Amino acid sequence: MPLMRIPFTAPLPHPTIVPASASTVQGAVAALHAFLTAPAKRGGKTVILSGAGISVASGLADYRGINGTYTLNKTYRPIYFHEFSANHEARKRYWARSFLGWTTLNRSRPNIAHEAVANLGEMGLISTVITQNVDSFHPKAHPNLKTLELHGYLRDCVCLSCRTEYNREKFQLDLAKLNPTWAAFLAEMLDSGALTTENPDERRRRGLKTNPDGDVDVPGIEYSTFRYPPCPKCLTRPPEGTKVEMDSDGAWSPNSTAGVLKPAVIMFGESISDPVKLAVESAIDEASRMLVLGSSLATYSAWRLAKRAKQESMPIAIVNSGGVRGEENFVDDVPPYDTGTRGVRLLNRFRRSKAGLANCASSGSHESMRGAHLTESDAYSIEQWCHEHVSDGLLTTMPINHFYANMAGVHHEPSSDKVTQHLA
Repeated sequence: MPLMRIPFTAPLPHPTIVPASASTVQGAVAALHAFLTAPAKRGGKTVILSGAGISVASGLADYRGINGTYTLNKTYRPIYFHEFSANHEARKRYWARSFLGWTTLNRSRPNIAHEAVANLGEMGLISTVITQNVDSFHPKAHPNLKTLELHGYLRDCVCLSCRTEYNREKFQLDLAKLNPTWAAFLAEMLDSGALTTENPDERRRRGLKTNPDGDVDVPGIEYSTFRYPPCPKCLTRPPEGTKVEMDSDGAWSPNSTAGVLKPAVIMFGESISDPVKLAVESAIDEASRMLVLGSSLATYSAWRLAKRAKQESMPIAIVNSGGVRGEENFVDDVPPYDTGTRGVRLLNRFRRSKAGLANCASSGSHESMRGAHLTESDAYSIEQWCHEHVSDGLLTTMPINHFYANMAGVHHEPSSDKVTQHLA
C-alpha cells in the first residue's frame, strides 16, 4: 500500500520512563549506552529515525513540542497535496508564506544534536539516519553517514509535470522579482528583527506566526496578489497535450494546464515515492535496533516504520519531550529488570530540584515525569544540565558523557577506549 504523509491530531499518551532508572540524567545516559552497545544481530548497528524536535535548537518550529505549532497556533492547518495541485489560490498562499519564511530557514544551520549523531556515526554505531525533517541538516552535519529524507527536502523545487528540480534559493530570487511589494515587506520585517528572533513569543508580539517547514503566517494579510513563475522546462517544451503560459511579467498563468512548481517535499496527503519507501524499509531491515530522536511518530509514514522495527523484534529507544503515537506498542514489553538493552523511553526534560534530579520517580510512580506536569520554571533539558555540571567533574564520570556533552556543545578530553570517547 502507498506510504502516505498523514497528520495525527489526537492527544498523545503520557510517556512512561523505561527503564525506571532513566528518570535521572545519569540513568538516562546509562540506559542509552546499554542500548547502543548491546550485542545484537545484523552487525549491531542502529538506524536513527529523527523528527522536527531535533531541529528546534536551530531556530525552527516543530509541531507538538512545548513551543510547537499545534501547541501555540491552534488554528494552524498545513496545506494538503491535493489543494496545492488543484488550486491556484492555494498555491499563491503557500508560496507567499514560504517566501516570507525562507530567509530564516536558509540561514539556519545544524545544531549540536546533529553533531552528536555525526559523532555516533563516526564511531561506527549508526548505519543510517531516516529523517522526517525537510531542512537538510542531517546531510549537512554528517555527509559521510547515509541519510534518507523520508519527506523530501526544501532545498529544491520540483515540477509536478516533468519532475525537473530547481534550486530553492534561486527560486526565492525569482519570487522577489515577481513580487516587489512583498520583497519590500520581507526586507522591512528582516530590518525590524521580526524574523531574526528565535523567540516564538517575540515573533507573535511582532504579528507573526511561524510554523514548520518554513511557513510564516501574517494575520490579516491578503495572499491573492502573490505570483510565482512556471517551470522553465515546461514553458519551453510543454508536455504533450498541455499548455504552459505566463503573463507579461513572467508569472505562471491560470490558463496553463502544466508547469506548476512545488517544494520538493512530501506534503500532507501525498504518497512517498516507491524508491524512498523501499530504501527506508531496507534500512530498517538491515539494522539491529532503532533510535527515535525528536519525533512523536504522529505521521503515519514515520509511525509505520517504527511499527515495522517492532514487528521485527528490534529494540527501540525513543527520546523526545512529550508523548508518542502508539506509545504502548514500543516499550511496554521491556522487562522491568532490563537496563536499556531491550528498549529505552526517555523524556528530554527533568525536574530542576535536586531531589527530583536525584530521582524523579522516587515514589515508584512515573507521574512526576509526565510532560504535562513539567513547566518552564521547574523543568529543564539534558543539554541544560550538561552545561550546568560540566565544571564540577560530574560529566567525566557519567556513562555516556560524550553523547550528551556533544548535544550540549561541551567537549572533553578523550578517554582511552574508543567507544567511551563518545558513549561511555
